Amino acid sequence: MSPGRRPRLGLALGAGSARGWAHIGVLETLAEAGIQPAVVCGTSIGALVGAAAVLGRLEALGRWVRGLSWRDTLRLMDFTLAGGGLIEGRRLMEHLGERLGRELDEVRIESLPLPYGAVATRLDTGREVWLREGPLLEAVRASIAFPGLFTPVRRDGAWLVDGGMVNPVPVSLCRALGAEVVLAVQLQPPGGRPPPPGRVLLRETGSGRERGMAEALREGLQQGLGALLALPEPGATPGVVDVVMESIHHMQRFITRSRLGGDPPDLLLAPRVGDIALMEFHRGREAIAAGREAARHALPFLAEVLGAG
Repeated sequence: MSPGRRPRLGLALGAGSARGWAHIGVLETLAEAGIQPAVVCGTSIGALVGAAAVLGRLEALGRWVRGLSWRDTLRLMDFTLAGGGLIEGRRLMEHLGERLGRELDEVRIESLPLPYGAVATRLDTGREVWLREGPLLEAVRASIAFPGLFTPVRRDGAWLVDGGMVNPVPVSLCRALGAEVVLAVQLQPPGGRPPPPGRVLLRETGSGRERGMAEALREGLQQGLGALLALPEPGATPGVVDVVMESIHHMQRFITRSRLGGDPPDLLLAPRVGDIALMEFHRGREAIAAGREAARHALPFLAEVLGAG
């Protein structure tokens, strides 16, 4: 890096379902402070928000998310009993295309103004896949294909599912795309030991119960899928959705800890979104506010890191 030049900032936006609306708040706060990333990467919901940011449509996404109601969320779920998942996802992607004000089917990653990458997982091998070219919509849809919930995506002869299975916070992809300083946003409560010296961690303090998926699906299931995943009574055996979401959530937390331990970001934010259940997408205002708060606290440290070069 040449003297006097600012290092290239990369954003690694992590997985976390509805908690991922916090990424909007982080990006808004950085923009207000005049800080623009040179690289944007995301996993799952992070891939979705990151795509909107690179397209220059973060403001439009933020308006839509802040106005989402419980019923709006349910209307986006096109339930299916075939195809390897409960939700096809086509309705969500079409709605996003409309809200972002352009035809996403025509946008390719290589045509974006900034380097962008999304993480997915090969269903047959479990290997990590970096989506750095091709249709943007397809990359986002593959990255958010939560196993058993969203149907997988076929690409280059392989079925792809949610990238959070292998790389919940894509620091490594950010560096591969040329980032010299990486700001990572983690949506899983960190837990465990403190981070290595030299890193900033805004620690999650909320405890939250992860029952939001069954609650969010209840109305839709009553209309089309019966009682397969009905919300259990207090003290009853957890339902299928509870078990799947809880298990994968805890798995992702441990994977995140391992990945970040081996390849730590320069700055790590953990917005306080632990009380937002994983499918409570109607709580966007709260998640965005948490992201803004986390980013505000990090601005002095980020300015120091970016000015160090």
